[in-house]
Amino acid sequence: MKEKSRERIPAEVRAVIERAVEELRESGTLDEVPGPGSPAPRFARPTPEGETVRLDTLLAEGPVILSFYRGRW
Repeated sequence: MKEKSRERIPAEVRAVIERAVEELRESGTLDEVPGPGSPAPRFARPTPEGETVRLDTLLAEGPVILSFYRGRW
C-alpha cells in the first residue's frame, strides 16, 4: 500500500486490507498474478445471457481492455 493511501485510510479499514493481502500471499495466489505488461492468460467466461466470451475471439477483432473488479455482492 502506498504511503499516501495509507495515511488517508482509517486504521480499521487498513487492517482489513492488510489482512486480505497477507492471506493472498500465504495462499500463493500472488505468485500466479501476471505483472504489468504481461500477456493476459487465455480464458473463456460466461456472460449474464449464458453465452461464452473468449479472449482469443475478442483479440481477433482488435485490442482488448480488461478491467478487474474484486468485490462482494
